[in-house]
Amino acid sequence: TNQKMFSKFVHLIRLGSAETPSPFWRREMVKKIFVNIKKNIPNAITCLNLLCGCMGIIFALKGNTNLLYASYFIGLAAIFDFLDGFVARLLKVHSEIGKQLDSLADMVTFGVLPGIIMFQLICKLEGKASPIAFIALLIPVFSAIRLAKFNIDTRQSDSFIGVPTPATAILVASLPVIHVIYNLNLLLDKLHPQQPGTHSFIIKVSLLLFHTYSLVGITILMSFLMVSELPLFALKFKNFSWTDNKIRFIFLGLSLVMLIAIKLIAVPFIIVLYILLSVVNNLFKKAA
Repeated sequence: TNQKMFSKFVHLIRLGSAETPSPFWRREMVKKIFVNIKKNIPNAITCLNLLCGCMGIIFALKGNTNLLYASYFIGLAAIFDFLDGFVARLLKVHSEIGKQLDSLADMVTFGVLPGIIMFQLICKLEGKASPIAFIALLIPVFSAIRLAKFNIDTRQSDSFIGVPTPATAILVASLPVIHVIYNLNLLLDKLHPQQPGTHSFIIKVSLLLFHTYSLVGITILMSFLMVSELPLFALKFKNFSWTDNKIRFIFLGLSLVMLIAIKLIAVPFIIVLYILLSVVNNLFKKAA
């Protein structure tokens, strides 16, 4: 009987008959459509994160100057990764599929992609596909472990346990960008020999970073920190009051100052600042 009624209902809608359901039913149908659209807006943003990761991998596999474009895709994906959670909280829509989709997208964008970038950077320094370059693959492996732990860890609803995968990915993504800035500053020093040391800080930082053992060290350290039991604050704003978000505002303010002062060279220092502020924040919480 219900099947017959439903068939008649569909038939009447198709024919546009005078017996078409009342405006109340039409309003209910429209409401359900809008609810479904609203529920899937954060998932659509997450898919943009995943798309950026896929595009970045294509560029990263080509190596050389294409690594710069791969890094840009990580930066763009990080924006989408922030927005999907922000929009979900704003619209008050949460779903298990959204949580799982977010982790799968992060695995591609903030796990596989930075691993390939690091692999290509080490190969470039070694001048060949050296076996030591395969250490870079620790990044996707430990990213997978970190994301799996996150999905089942109820402690990580408002904060993180271990460095989040986007932080590691942004650090790795900054390296090709810093390399370009490094080459530019070398050129500037040659063009302005009368001003020795003008760009020496950037050059020294770049020389320190762009060494095989430095990149291997960064890979091992960040892989360990991703799965460590180190509590870190999350950039999740439930409101914008100073009392509830003091550590977040301090971090964002100091990060902005560093970016203005030393441009994108500041990114590795910002990641270090994030970890240090989290440690200090934890100490204050314990003392309180």
